[in-house]
Amino acid sequence: MKIALFLSLSLSFYGLALAQSAAPAPSTATPPAAAASRAAGAIEQRTERIQIEDAGARIDELRVGGETKTITVQPKGRLPAYQVEPTSGERSWKILGF
Repeated sequence: MKIALFLSLSLSFYGLALAQSAAPAPSTATPPAAAASRAAGAIEQRTERIQIEDAGARIDELRVGGETKTITVQPKGRLPAYQVEPTSGERSWKILGF
């Protein structure tokens, strides 16, 4: 009886010891990608998609880090959509959209 109890306890302690040694130790080092982005001084930029719609058109604007990247205008009716260049204000239409 004592031998069976001793064997079961020693096997359970052995199992616990293996389970604890198999778990990886927590790492305090930062991942290489995160360290590289922090080292370069990169700041995560906020992305905003703004939609404005009235009786004449719908305007979709994309801002990244507070800077306007694209402006797309979809007029109501059968007119085609066009893009406005944020810096110059030039308009451009896509002729063949795939």
